[in-house]
Amino acid sequence: MSSRDDKLYIGIVLEGAKVKTALVDTQGKILFEQTDPTAHRKTEELTRQLIELIQTFKQKAPQYGHLIAVGVGVPGLINLKTNKIEVLPNLPQISTTTLYDDIMQATGVQVIFDNDANLGAYGEWQCGAAQGHQNVIYVTIGTGIGSGIILNGRMWRGTTGFAGELGHTTINIDGIECACGNIGCLETVASGPNIVRRMQQRLYRDRTSSLTRFFIPRDREMTPEDIVQAALSGDELAQVVFERTGHYLGIALGGLINLLNPEMVIFGGSIMAVGNILLNPIIAETKQRAFGPCFDNCKIVNAQLGPLSGVIGAAILARDIFK
Repeated sequence: MSSRDDKLYIGIVLEGAKVKTALVDTQGKILFEQTDPTAHRKTEELTRQLIELIQTFKQKAPQYGHLIAVGVGVPGLINLKTNKIEVLPNLPQISTTTLYDDIMQATGVQVIFDNDANLGAYGEWQCGAAQGHQNVIYVTIGTGIGSGIILNGRMWRGTTGFAGELGHTTINIDGIECACGNIGCLETVASGPNIVRRMQQRLYRDRTSSLTRFFIPRDREMTPEDIVQAALSGDELAQVVFERTGHYLGIALGGLINLLNPEMVIFGGSIMAVGNILLNPIIAETKQRAFGPCFDNCKIVNAQLGPLSGVIGAAILARDIFK
C-alpha cells in the first residue's frame, strides 16, 4: 500500500493552442512537465492525444512514486453531474463530447474533469497566493478569459458547475461578435487572440513598434507571446495595448468586486507573463469602478504559481477527490 508521500497525480490543462501536462506530488510540487500543441481539429484526435499523454506520464510515474489519479481542465462549461463538456467557446468542434468515458476506459486511471479557471483557482488556493483565504476570485487570461470563485472557503460552481464565465460578460454592446455568439464580450477585447487583433489594428496606424516586422512576409503569425515580450522589452505601443486591456479587465472586475466582495483577486494565465505592465492598469481601473470599501479590502495580485496554477490545481483536486 502506498503512503501519502509517494502518491502522485497528473494534472492536464487544455488551452486553445496548447495542452500542459504535469506529474505532481501530494504537496503540489511538479516532478515532470511538458507542453504540446493541442490536437483540436477533431474530437477523436484530441481524445487520442489526452490518452497518449496520460499513458506517457503513467509510465514515468514509477520513477517518483505511485500514480493515483488524473485531473483534466478544459476551457468551457463542464456539467459536473454528468461529466460532459457542454460548451467550449474557443474549441467549438469538440463541444458536447464525452472525453471522460473514453479516457477512463483507455488508461484505467481515475479521472476528474473541471473548468480550467476553477482548477487555477484551486491551485492558488491550496498551494499559491490564496492559501489561508476564504473569499477569492482567480481570473485566467489566455486564448479565452475565465474565472474560478472561492466563497466562504469553498469552490463556488453554481447549479451545474458552470459558474465563473467572466470572459462572457458584455463590455461593449456595439462591439464585435464573440466566439460564444454574443456581442462585445470581455474576451473580444482582452483575450490573447484579441490582444493580437487590437495590436495589429494599431500597427496599421503606427509603424514605430518593434512588432512592425510582422508586416513583412514570414513563416508565422504574430502571437500574444510576441506582444508580451515586446512590452517587457520596452515597446511603447505594446505597453499601450496592455494598458487598454487593463482598462477593459478593470471594468469587469470592478463589478465583480462589488457583487462578491472578495478579499483577493488573482490574475493568471499565459498573458500575465507581462506582469505589472498589465496588472497595474487593471488595479487602477478597478479602483475607479468598485466601491471604495470593497476595493480597499481586496488584494489584486499576480498568480504565485504563474502559468502552472491550472495543472497544479488539476492534480491537487484529483488528490483531494481520490484520496
